[in-house]
Amino acid sequence: MLSKQLHQIRFNTLKFQAIGFLMTVLVLVSCNKKLEINSTHLVNENNNWETISDTRGALLGAYGLLRAALADNNAHWLYGELRQGDFVATTRLDLKAVIDNKLNAPYPTLQSLSNWRRFYAVINSTSLFIERAGEVLKKDRQYTEKNYKTDVAQMRALRAFTYFLMCRIWGDVPLITSSHDAYFEKKERTKQSIVLRYAESELILAATDLPYKYGFQTDEDLPGAYYGKYTDGTVAADVGYWNGVLLTRTSAYAILAHIAAWDQRYLEASTYAEIAIRNYEKTGASFTTTANLTLSSGFFYNNKPSHLIAFPFRWDTKEFSQVGHIEDLTLAAPLITRARPHIYVPDETITQIFNEATDGRFRINPVDGKPVTDYFTGYGSSNTVFSKVKCIRNAPQTDGSLALYTSAMVFTRIEELTLLYAEAQAVLGNTSSAIDELDRVRFLRGLGGYNGAADGVIDAIFLERRRELMGEGWRWFDLVRLNRIKRKDAAFNQLLDRGGIYWPISEEVLRNNSLLVQNEYWR
Repeated sequence: MLSKQLHQIRFNTLKFQAIGFLMTVLVLVSCNKKLEINSTHLVNENNNWETISDTRGALLGAYGLLRAALADNNAHWLYGELRQGDFVATTRLDLKAVIDNKLNAPYPTLQSLSNWRRFYAVINSTSLFIERAGEVLKKDRQYTEKNYKTDVAQMRALRAFTYFLMCRIWGDVPLITSSHDAYFEKKERTKQSIVLRYAESELILAATDLPYKYGFQTDEDLPGAYYGKYTDGTVAADVGYWNGVLLTRTSAYAILAHIAAWDQRYLEASTYAEIAIRNYEKTGASFTTTANLTLSSGFFYNNKPSHLIAFPFRWDTKEFSQVGHIEDLTLAAPLITRARPHIYVPDETITQIFNEATDGRFRINPVDGKPVTDYFTGYGSSNTVFSKVKCIRNAPQTDGSLALYTSAMVFTRIEELTLLYAEAQAVLGNTSSAIDELDRVRFLRGLGGYNGAADGVIDAIFLERRRELMGEGWRWFDLVRLNRIKRKDAAFNQLLDRGGIYWPISEEVLRNNSLLVQNEYWR
């Protein structure tokens, strides 16, 4: 049955590939119809597509551009965690505006986040790699056919992932499928459904050439060193080198599952998620204990095989930073020297969400009435701090006197994907299967099996996502999917129907391209 479903999905999505390749260039044009901008190419086009070192630099540079796009102004969390979420802002009015869905408020942070240019830098760099890497294959014998196919597959997948992220933020976006040096042609926005189908077709093509692991001598798809690094080798600096850094075959199917769920095609979402869950162990991933999830040197520190899709900030390679981490928004004394966090979860909200007596993430001890939690520090005081993620410098041997952070920006992990699969099964009416998947996460967190009514399963799944994924950039997008399914909240229905779930397009982008039209809700 699974193979038949996948075959049908391949057939349907590949039809859209032809459409995608006919849609050319776009973006940012000035009043004279052309806008010269700095090239977003990662290497000099004319001189640097010569050796395997050039492809390595271009490949990692493309990943770096997407990490930078999501880290800038802590965009990953402002896009996904704050809007109508569980966090409250303390003093920053720009964060309060995001929480209140006032995204056109005149704050520099919001204006920057409304500009999609940094995402198109990723699109351009991946397209350039796909177009030019074949030249290195002809010139450098070290660059093998297998290496080339794997690299191109990664760039296809990264470009598709970027388009998915943009569709979640802005809805309809211009679709570009080729690189450009210094000029971008005027182009209208492309329907979100077409962009998502294009991304889906690219991921299906890429998946066949992506390995489950990189740099493993015994890997069945890509055995041996990858760009000179043995992840499973004996050299200490190389051990775990590529884990959670690059997109794998499991990553591709995880993105496919999310694309289909966002597009409300839950049969396909279920199929893709099942493939990823069936094979996650081949990537080296595993379910994470609550203790490891909240440990300063645990799950979020550096890069891990259980990071199915993530962007790490390693301490030993000096990739740490202050921004681009949830800690920059949430931590305060006693963990760091800052008196108050920028955002926090009120105590009454915490007890409302974590309302089961055995929850390992947060519970109140019935004997002494004290909280048992590593998710929060200082609960019950005037300064409750969200401390689930707290990777400060080279954790755990550190203090909070210098706030440099090393937590990975994790898009998905096996617990998240399991709950997405449960969501798909519930929407499809497979209640028993949905409960089984929900209980896998509940049991992991010390809870009993779900024993509510069948018609409450969807709400239970999204409640579990709310608890499990707090602080990981999911709350807003989960609210969108939940309200699309339920359609019971009149105010949220207005946002859905009028495009208020999306961000406005920045005035700079609109000025530079007269063919673009502002999202209806923000006109």
